Amino acid sequence: MRIGELAERTATSPRLLRYYEEQGLIRVDRSANGYRDYDEALVDQVAHIRGLLDAGLSTRIIRQILPCLNEPSEIHFADATPDIIATLEGHRDRLAERIALLTRNHDAIAEYVGSLKQCALGVERAVPA
Repeated sequence: MRIGELAERTATSPRLLRYYEEQGLIRVDRSANGYRDYDEALVDQVAHIRGLLDAGLSTRIIRQILPCLNEPSEIHFADATPDIIATLEGHRDRLAERIALLTRNHDAIAEYVGSLKQCALGVERAVPA
């Protein structure tokens, strides 16, 4: 697929997709005419990258852990310095806190929607036909 289609499908600008390529976060093939040819699998990979960036990870760390998302056996132990481990543990803990908060928010909204639906049903029943 062309860069425009990938950009549209991932809600990511073409400029940012080129940056991901420069940073080694995505690998892009070139067609015979020299155009970039983006693989379908990159749609999910870009979503992973954006999620990790949103979680606060740097592109350097993302480049190291991306292979582990699809193939855990590709862990690069040489890159596992105490600083990187501590950084990843900190990010993991912050993600766990965000997940807990999002879960609480989700549950509260679901309960509120359920209450609204019950109120709406009560109003419908109370209206004479």
